[in-house]
Amino acid sequence: MTPRPPPDADGVRAPAAPGDRRLATRLATWALRHAQVFFESLGRLSRTPFSTLMTAAVIGIALALPTGLHVILKNLQQLGGGLESAARISLFLKKDTSEAAARRMVRELSALPEVARVRYISRDEALAEFKRLSGFGAALDALAENPLPAVIVVTPALRQAPEAAARLLAQFKAYPAVDLAQLDQQWIQRLYALMDIAARGVQVLAVLLALGVVLVVGNTIRLAIQNRRDEIVIIKLIGGTDAFIRRPFLYAGFWYGLMGGAAAWLFIALALGALAGPVDQLAALYHSGFSLQGLGAEGAAVLMGLSVVLGLAGSWLAVGRHLREIEPR
Repeated sequence: MTPRPPPDADGVRAPAAPGDRRLATRLATWALRHAQVFFESLGRLSRTPFSTLMTAAVIGIALALPTGLHVILKNLQQLGGGLESAARISLFLKKDTSEAAARRMVRELSALPEVARVRYISRDEALAEFKRLSGFGAALDALAENPLPAVIVVTPALRQAPEAAARLLAQFKAYPAVDLAQLDQQWIQRLYALMDIAARGVQVLAVLLALGVVLVVGNTIRLAIQNRRDEIVIIKLIGGTDAFIRRPFLYAGFWYGLMGGAAAWLFIALALGALAGPVDQLAALYHSGFSLQGLGAEGAAVLMGLSVVLGLAGSWLAVGRHLREIEPR
């Protein structure tokens, strides 16, 4: 490309070279042609609204299933994180541990950075609570001495992983005054294991349904190519290139992907809206501030982008295969 001449002493730049004008004209023509085909392909789809909406709905359902399950897993992970922070370690002290030694241990545990809260339950408090909750008050009064040990209930700090809580449990077991240390978190670990299995299942389902979207778009574009077979033959007879013929079908795949992604986002939003009320009521019964979280702006953008990519992939595969079969005779 010929370099542009510098401005003269008066700050006036000399006219652009002919090569620059030709390049600018070619770029403008290229952009204009793409814009024309871009909107022309949307116009073709709008002339068959029922079939277009049906195809977009099928794509939306195929994308909404794994995406919706992914959103549910994210909410379960958020809920599991909150439950995990509420998991507690119960330290049952030996019966010969004095009150002063138990209090010193409470202060020592409270100073640890891994510990959020420490609650001490004396032997008398444990007996009174057991009488109140068990309904065996009269039988317990007949006992000569209190059979229950003192208990220290430790709440780990927020964001403690299950492995960190397990290490904390092992550390507490080494204390001389501790007779038994119990971590009330096994069911949360089972929940995480189940969520890992579910996440793998969602990934497999997402791959299969993504392949289904590619096939749906490819089959739709194949039918469009067959319907325009005579037009494609004429374009090839007058010298039209494969790239020129391929362009409107690729843009059709783009529109199918975009509309399918929008339909998937709508389906997910409606499903979460229907579930939000019952979930909020259940959370209120447990005095929890948990609420369902949707895709968000970033998740919606990723969904739309993946949908467009799948639409373009299906269109590209169909056009690349079937254009080679259409040749003028």
